[in-house]
Amino acid sequence: MSTNTVLKQAGAYGTITDTDPSAKPQAPSIVETEDTVSISSDGSYQLSSHSPLDADEEARLLNGPKDDLTTADDIKDNGTPARLIAVLLLGVFISNADGSFVLATNGVISSEFGRLDDASWLVTVYMLSMCALQPIFGKLSDIYGRKSMLLISYTFFGAGCLYSGIAQTLNGVIIGRAISGIGGAGMMALVSILITDLVPQREIAAWRAYVNIAATTGRSLGGPTGGYLTDTVGWRWSFAGQAPLIGVAAILVAFRLPETTSSAPETSQKSKLSRIDFLGSFLLATTIVGFLLVLDLGGQKLPWDSPYITGLSTLSLVFLIAFCLVEIYVASEPVFPLHLLRKNNIATSFSSLCLSSVSQIGIMYTVPRYFQITRNSSVTAAGAQLIPAVVGNVIGGLITGASVKRTGRYKLLLVAAGAVSSVASTLLILRWNGHTGFLESLYIFPGGFGMGLSQASSFVAMTAGLEKEYYAVATGGLYLSSSIGAMAGVSLVNVVLENAVRKILVKRVVGPGSEDIIERAIKDVEYIGTLKGSLRDIVVSSYVTSLKYSYGVTLFSSALAFVVGLMVQEKRLE
Repeated sequence: MSTNTVLKQAGAYGTITDTDPSAKPQAPSIVETEDTVSISSDGSYQLSSHSPLDADEEARLLNGPKDDLTTADDIKDNGTPARLIAVLLLGVFISNADGSFVLATNGVISSEFGRLDDASWLVTVYMLSMCALQPIFGKLSDIYGRKSMLLISYTFFGAGCLYSGIAQTLNGVIIGRAISGIGGAGMMALVSILITDLVPQREIAAWRAYVNIAATTGRSLGGPTGGYLTDTVGWRWSFAGQAPLIGVAAILVAFRLPETTSSAPETSQKSKLSRIDFLGSFLLATTIVGFLLVLDLGGQKLPWDSPYITGLSTLSLVFLIAFCLVEIYVASEPVFPLHLLRKNNIATSFSSLCLSSVSQIGIMYTVPRYFQITRNSSVTAAGAQLIPAVVGNVIGGLITGASVKRTGRYKLLLVAAGAVSSVASTLLILRWNGHTGFLESLYIFPGGFGMGLSQASSFVAMTAGLEKEYYAVATGGLYLSSSIGAMAGVSLVNVVLENAVRKILVKRVVGPGSEDIIERAIKDVEYIGTLKGSLRDIVVSSYVTSLKYSYGVTLFSSALAFVVGLMVQEKRLE
């Protein structure tokens, strides 16, 4: 009697036959198959397979259209992290050298046009442009790829530098800075996003420390080099000369960095555009620009009770509410998912870095002016005074990277960042009295060191416990918080400085022509160097006293950063 038994197995991948044991294995199919095994009474069996799809359908699936982008996981197959990150260092160097150069020379540039009181706009408008567009770069890099967005950033940055170099009015220079800010929005953030694509969490701080060396080298050389060019061939060459350098950086990226996205690529341009939250991006950018303009204009160019300030504040608040509603109820893929702000690691890392940036950038903005006024230093010498801070920044970043890699801990570093920065501001208030020697000029070192600790450890804190899919948008948010802090730092110390020095000079400088002297002393730093005798002493001492009030702002910010660091919840790193 013969008995046949039939067994069926569904859901296996690939086909199996035993008709020819010596045959080469076949590539697995991507579709599900159904295997049937027939066993007869004599012990022989036969296995056959068939797919629920016919041959034409399976071939169409296997040979469908492919996108030339790779995913973030595939990037590692194109080279070691060190080789790929090295490609990005020139752009990091240039963008940071640019910032240091403008901090060191903004007074000279604006004085050439007789508008020293508008010097802060050279920094402010760059920050405004960068802050407005920073949140969207992370999302766009998810959709269009890191490489494409980085090249676009380089293009805007280079074009803006070139325009600033040839502009014939201060307004033209400011427009060029705004264009450069569009590029600056993506240049640093995208590098950090690429690092999260490439390395484990515990190594992120170490790799960021190496990138920070390039950034700090740029900041160290930008001030003195830009100052030297300003003193010799003119400040315009410091801007225009960056254009060919950024072109070289773009070529390196174009030929050496593979294109990547963090998710499966879209085959349709229309489907990519549909993923962009245009309305949310516009509302967020408008909100940021509005609030930052209030900070910059209020109390300096316009009184705080001015109807323009009141109207701008109200309008910014309305846009903020509208942005929140759009992100919660309208956007299918929000430019920044608001639920992330409920996470402790996101809220504390953003706040800590923002406050640290207020403190450090506020100090670095005022240091060159302090030495130009008190020592009558050249732009080159005044810019060189920033070196201790940027060296401290490098050392702080390296220590953070090594410590996090070895221990996996970051909370203590964030707490220490606020404490060390507070020491720097305190020393400046107590010891910078107009006759600063070499050792006292090093008092800004702790500020840079604290900022180095904060930059690296806050990034690690942000990624701790965060889903990988949110790394890009969260990184954009972190850099936005840093940029807002830098922008607020420049605006706040400038408001305090200008208002204080004006009030003090009005009381101390009296008599015929006093109003003209006060206005020129506030608007032209080089005019102060031409003053002699008791009049110069009065103007210099007025500035020194006013700068102490400015350092009070930086001290308060770093103290708040210390408090925020205590609130961080430390989590295990991968």
